[in-house]
Amino acid sequence: MPGAPSGLSPAPTAIRLTGVPASAGYAKGPLFGLAAAASRYERKASPADDADALRSAIAAASEKLAELAAQSTGEAAEMLEFQLAMLADDSLSDPALAAIENGAAADEAWSAALAAEIEGYEAADDEYFRARSADLRDIRQQVLDALTASGAAEAPAGAILVGDDIAPTRFLATDWSKGGGIALAAGSSASHVAMLARSRGVPMVVGLGPLPTHFEGVALLDAEHGNILLGDAGNEADLFRANAGAFAARRRQAEDYLYRPAATADGTPVRVQVNIAGPADVETIDIATCDGVGLMRTEFLFGKAAGLPDEETQYRAYARVLEWAAGKPVTIRTVDAGGDKPVPGFTVEESNPFLGLRGIRLSLANPEIFRVQIRALLRAAVHGALKVMLPMVAVPEEYERALALFREEADALGAAGVPHSMPPLGIMVEVPSVAIAPELFSRAAFFSIGSNDLTQYVMAAARDNASVAALNSVANPAVLRLIAGVAGFGRDHAIPVSLCGDAGGDPAAIPHLLRAGLRDLSVVPAQLALAKAAIAGVAV
Repeated sequence: MPGAPSGLSPAPTAIRLTGVPASAGYAKGPLFGLAAAASRYERKASPADDADALRSAIAAASEKLAELAAQSTGEAAEMLEFQLAMLADDSLSDPALAAIENGAAADEAWSAALAAEIEGYEAADDEYFRARSADLRDIRQQVLDALTASGAAEAPAGAILVGDDIAPTRFLATDWSKGGGIALAAGSSASHVAMLARSRGVPMVVGLGPLPTHFEGVALLDAEHGNILLGDAGNEADLFRANAGAFAARRRQAEDYLYRPAATADGTPVRVQVNIAGPADVETIDIATCDGVGLMRTEFLFGKAAGLPDEETQYRAYARVLEWAAGKPVTIRTVDAGGDKPVPGFTVEESNPFLGLRGIRLSLANPEIFRVQIRALLRAAVHGALKVMLPMVAVPEEYERALALFREEADALGAAGVPHSMPPLGIMVEVPSVAIAPELFSRAAFFSIGSNDLTQYVMAAARDNASVAALNSVANPAVLRLIAGVAGFGRDHAIPVSLCGDAGGDPAAIPHLLRAGLRDLSVVPAQLALAKAAIAGVAV
């Protein structure tokens, strides 16, 4: 394995390491170490020259990220925009430049400045901030590579990449068309790379613990169950092949369901919509394969280096998706910033951001920003069947205040003669207070269950923490009881109820969700066929 100590022999017996599945699938191949050999930086003649070298390296790293972002869509483009925004933030470069002025070399100064930021992210209470430390490590390495004119070695086709973690840009620069996978000692199932791996079907396991760097044989990565086999697997190799074959067969069979209306084994129809991160995502989706968009995130518009989005930019993005949907419903969520999605110039620093000023709370606290989004949504509504969803609602007053703002802006657009339409306004069910007492929110036009946050809040178990992964399950009776209660309330009071969290596309979770009374699921596009196939195997 590249970077491994010389003179070590392959492991004589099989080693099985178990972690947390982050992206289901199977891979067989050699291990390839992600840790790159350190390159030496040659100090310049003066601190001023060292400072210029760092500025040039930051500019070069930014240019490389911008090129990669231009080739990416959806979550990948959003992640790269975040990195670009961070590189443009003087709060990262200023401490390094100050250290250079005081005699430090450019590489040492940059590494130290980023180490302090990374330490702060890793110590955060919120799992998303901890996961985002991977972006900071990526930024640090991109600039160091530019400073030393070095870069990571290319992995052989079909290799399983191993290390403590993997940089998002490294994932995006890897050719996965010939197979391969990712096995991480640490990592997070909530990281950007994990989301990218799921969207592209790349097998990935995290939380494996220390990986033997001396292994030189073929490894077997089982990312469906969350383990990796190193060495002479014997009978376990046969089991691996059987499981991998069955997994591939299920995927092939699932494709037969892609263009069929979803229905259970006993004929009960189920709506299956898609979750998208931005307008570019719909370019690869045939609207005939789904029942619409159950969740369109709007965070992709925020947090960019150019600043907060204006009304016209937002309007064009929303209208584009509505026109693509050709009359099928499109549910757009108002910006879910804060907590797990920091946005410069909008969000605030908090000791516990996941329980702080986020989602609808943040929007209502910044009406001048929220009104811009509201106007764009009202104008876009004339282009299709728009539904608008409010995130992180916890009390009825939040819904009422948002509804009042929508009505005020609709009146203003009407008075100005601007074409617009008032869409149905619904809420996310992700805070337990809503799931426990849905009757308090009966004025909402619809409910959409966010299974990720609801499960995490109910079980007090972070979804990226391997030590409590077993607790973080939508199949837990307490979580299912809340979901069933919301579904039943909606059925009894003619309020549509859907689910847009990760559980909606999980074949193992789908039977539980259907038996809890849900008949509307929204999934990532890559899971659409598998979700329909899983639904067809359930009798309710």
